[in-house]
Amino acid sequence: MKKVGFFQSVRLKFVVIYILLLLLGIQVIGAYFVGKLEEQLVENFTTSMNGRLDSLAFSLQSAFEAERGEADPTLKSEINSLLNDFNDTDDIRKLSVYDDGPNLIASSGGDKKNIGKKVTDIRITKVFMLGETEQQVYVDKESNTRLWVGSKPITDESGNVVGVLRFETSMKDIYDQLQSINGIFARGTLLAITITAILGILVARTITNPLTQMKKQAQIMATGDFSQKVDIKGNDEIGQLGITFNDLNDKLRLAQATTEGERRKLSSVLSNMSDGVIATDRLGAIILMNEPASKLLGQTFDEVQGQSLVDVLDLNDQMEDISEVEETGSTIIDLSTDEKHLLLKANFSVIEDENNEMNGFISVISDVTEQEKVEQERREFVSNVSHELRTPLTTMRSYIEALNDGAWQDPDIAPRFLDVTQNETDRMIRLVNDLLQLTKMDHKETSLVKERVEFVEYFNQVIDRFEMNKDENVTFVRHLPKKKMYVWIDKDKITQVLDNVISNAIKYSPEGGTIRFEAYSTKKQMRVTIADEGIGMPADTVDKIFDRFYRVDKSRARQMGGTGLGLAIAREMIDAHHGKIWAESQEGKGTTILFTLPLMSQKRRGNHE
Repeated sequence: MKKVGFFQSVRLKFVVIYILLLLLGIQVIGAYFVGKLEEQLVENFTTSMNGRLDSLAFSLQSAFEAERGEADPTLKSEINSLLNDFNDTDDIRKLSVYDDGPNLIASSGGDKKNIGKKVTDIRITKVFMLGETEQQVYVDKESNTRLWVGSKPITDESGNVVGVLRFETSMKDIYDQLQSINGIFARGTLLAITITAILGILVARTITNPLTQMKKQAQIMATGDFSQKVDIKGNDEIGQLGITFNDLNDKLRLAQATTEGERRKLSSVLSNMSDGVIATDRLGAIILMNEPASKLLGQTFDEVQGQSLVDVLDLNDQMEDISEVEETGSTIIDLSTDEKHLLLKANFSVIEDENNEMNGFISVISDVTEQEKVEQERREFVSNVSHELRTPLTTMRSYIEALNDGAWQDPDIAPRFLDVTQNETDRMIRLVNDLLQLTKMDHKETSLVKERVEFVEYFNQVIDRFEMNKDENVTFVRHLPKKKMYVWIDKDKITQVLDNVISNAIKYSPEGGTIRFEAYSTKKQMRVTIADEGIGMPADTVDKIFDRFYRVDKSRARQMGGTGLGLAIAREMIDAHHGKIWAESQEGKGTTILFTLPLMSQKRRGNHE
């Protein structure tokens, strides 16, 4: 989080506002006080000066009433004497007396050169005409001083204006006094602001410290740490805010714990799902993918993050836009390569927000390769069963129809037809019996009756039985150990396995061929091999010979009466004995069938002796 500078802090704003409010109050009070004081001082000054001027005007009136002529030197001398006596202070700058000429007859203040001359000042003429006193205040630009000037009429006993007193007085003392008072106010304001700033900082710190603490706590909470709380030092609004902040902290901690628990559950579910899960945003860009999905697609989440789901799942041939996913519902995706066959099933669902508007998609993908393989095998199995039954049934129908048409009366043909019908019937019975046996084994309905068997002696007995009935052109070679090997097996089931394997070896062995039998122990297992020198098979078909109805050479196998289920039954029986069976073959050089069986432990063997 960006650090707040001092000039942007609430504390400074609080102090500035506090000072501005105080300054505003002081200025309002000062302006009002100074204004009123100025009015009062001016009023006192003018009242005092008016009284003095009125006294001078009365004295001048007495001088004018002595009936002296205007050129009487005694009148001028007396008026000058009165003006000089009156102008005994610095406030009076100029006094002038005019007769009704109007002529200037006396003056104090530097205008003596105009004494005896007629004046044309409208202000003087106006007083003679109207008999009114004229007063005003103006600023002398030369001395930058406020002056109070005016004219007073001098009247006789009849009220006639016989002269005019013109005066100019300085108000400098008044405004010097006001300036001094303003200076006192300014110094007081500065002192008040300084004290206020100090107090404001202290008060602001008291207010902002809890806020600063809450800010630090919020920063700590942003990191996911909800263990600390704000220290509450009062019950005012800030204290209540701190209490509310601590309550919020507790609720956020609980909410985070709940969310984290749900997240862990979801993460655990997604991680332990066998199916892959891919989540996208509303535009179809991938935002989440679990590990099973990464394994199925062969790409990590970092590689596909932000890519389109349509591109990653290669759905461009099935849909043009991500919006079609909702309508698709589910689809099969073929991601097979030359090295690996892979089919995925993708189920799509829509994610909605709190306003029930589409906010993204969830895709659940699963590997259905084995399911499709099983389904294909089931279809092939049904097809093979139908084919295997149809061939003998068709043959039997043809021969029976021939017999019905009269062939049964022919002593040469009838026995042969009946013999063929009998063989085909036996073949169908063998096929049905093998199918029933496989079905029981698939449903675990076949129980094993196991017993302790010394395998070398038992294997020799099985080989001897085949050797008595084999073709003279086929040679048996035995490589069996002299030591005894004990196994815990169901003799009937293992005999059936050996019969199927040895029968196949004899069927596919050429004239003069050799069948080799071997048995030896490997740690806790016994391995048996039966190898022929027959036609062999291609390498890509070796693992398929244990599939039901699979034949490398179908025409020859069918002519030999095989059902195509012998090795499938053998595999099921060996698996039931916790062993393993497989084949090794090379085209044109023969085939070897190998299987293993668990050897009995020495302790268990001793318990059965």
